[in-house]
Amino acid sequence: MPLKWVLQWQPNPGTTVNSQILAEVSQCVEGINGVKEGRWKATLTYYKPILRDQAMSPEMPRDFIGMSLPEQPSKYYFTLRSHRIVVESDVSVQNIMEKLQSYKSRVALIFEGFQYQLGDFQLRVGKVVPSHSENLRGIVMEVEYLPISSLEKSRRIMEEFIEIWQEALSKRSLPGHFIHVEPNFSEFGLSDHYTSQHTAVQYATVMAQLIASAQAVSTVRN
Repeated sequence: MPLKWVLQWQPNPGTTVNSQILAEVSQCVEGINGVKEGRWKATLTYYKPILRDQAMSPEMPRDFIGMSLPEQPSKYYFTLRSHRIVVESDVSVQNIMEKLQSYKSRVALIFEGFQYQLGDFQLRVGKVVPSHSENLRGIVMEVEYLPISSLEKSRRIMEEFIEIWQEALSKRSLPGHFIHVEPNFSEFGLSDHYTSQHTAVQYATVMAQLIASAQAVSTVRN
């Protein structure tokens, strides 16, 4: 499958994300001739164990992330960052988990926005909001390069595209910029050939950064 990078908006110190920044980013994509193709949506859930017996706690993962991706609607992806494990399963596993009641959802985030075509690239720009809320938590951008599925072979092309994109965006003088933090995929047992499991690991990394940022803001306020 085509390779993609997941980027996250990093606000400047003392600033926060807002809908105006999201609108400006979308306009910038259209300004470099991105053709809007429609909407996209992905859902990510942060799970914590339900400990009926405290003696069981060392045996159970402290937390993990579950994710559904629009390109694989029949699949569900679990990422255990602390154990460096990513697993692809059938989407019905969510019903099984609900019945077993060994883990509960602590946070559910929706990633949604618009998809654009730009030559050999497909871009998705979207907001990050909690389920049942419109409280903006972040902005993400997927950059997908359609002709290649090798991480290494596409690296230079992706870096050059991101450089052009950042330069175009900088002209709008927005209070922040997009960052790309690439996980060490080999630690998760993933190869150079890109799969949806690579996408799940990238979103788990973004989730960890969002939580860290929220905690940092909370600490400053307190």
